[in-house]
Amino acid sequence: MPEVIDNVAVAKLYGEPLFAMPHDLYIPPDALEVFLEAFQGPLDLLLYLIRKQNFNILDIPMAALTRQYLSYVDEIRTRNLELAAEYLLMAAMLIEIKSRMLLPPKKVAEGEEPEDPRAELVRRLLEYEQMKLAAAKLNEIPQFGRDFLKAQIYIEQSLQPRFPDVHVLDLSQAWADILKRAKLVQHHRISREELSVREYMSQVLKKLQGQRFVEFEKLFDSAQGLPVLVVTFIALLELAKESLVDITQAEAYAPIYVRLAYTPN
Repeated sequence: MPEVIDNVAVAKLYGEPLFAMPHDLYIPPDALEVFLEAFQGPLDLLLYLIRKQNFNILDIPMAALTRQYLSYVDEIRTRNLELAAEYLLMAAMLIEIKSRMLLPPKKVAEGEEPEDPRAELVRRLLEYEQMKLAAAKLNEIPQFGRDFLKAQIYIEQSLQPRFPDVHVLDLSQAWADILKRAKLVQHHRISREELSVREYMSQVLKKLQGQRFVEFEKLFDSAQGLPVLVVTFIALLELAKESLVDITQAEAYAPIYVRLAYTPN
């Protein structure tokens, strides 16, 4: 067995504790690349190292942090030059900060504190951490296509066409047009005639018999005079009230049609 270090196992192999890494351990060439893909850039890697070591982000030990960061960068340079470029830029910044901290602080006016070389880095890390936490909260919000899908069902439409209902104003306008044309026909015949609504209801039903649709205007004969037109209109309203006829139109402002009411067997 290898030498035990602090009695803490670094891993388990086939269920047995492993207290030291074996010298002949094979690490796939792309293992580090997969690990680095978890970071979104140099700031993300720095934040990971700080939180992992429980460093105080307002008082970063630059020597330890720079040493750990450079060990990662050395591995990156051997595998991915494009990825290493932005990491090398951050490494240069860390080395500069570390060097400035070794120099005596610049003299400042009395009562003022000397500038901390780490201040700019701390500001960038805090801002990045805030944005990262905000992005994580946004990612927790359910998203369409990832966490839920829109429910869709197919409803088979009836083959029987449904015509729009005739509005009362449309019916009133059609009746007004009939009255207007009836007034153009002048009659001087004076007679007393009793008109039966039931009789004209029967006449309307006869006109509709065997017809699929009949135009509203064709149910009225202007030559018979205004009284007959009024009784015919009342008869049509009574038939509609008793659901014996349907008054329909194909669309708004279209001609009005009348047909016998369809009664399923």
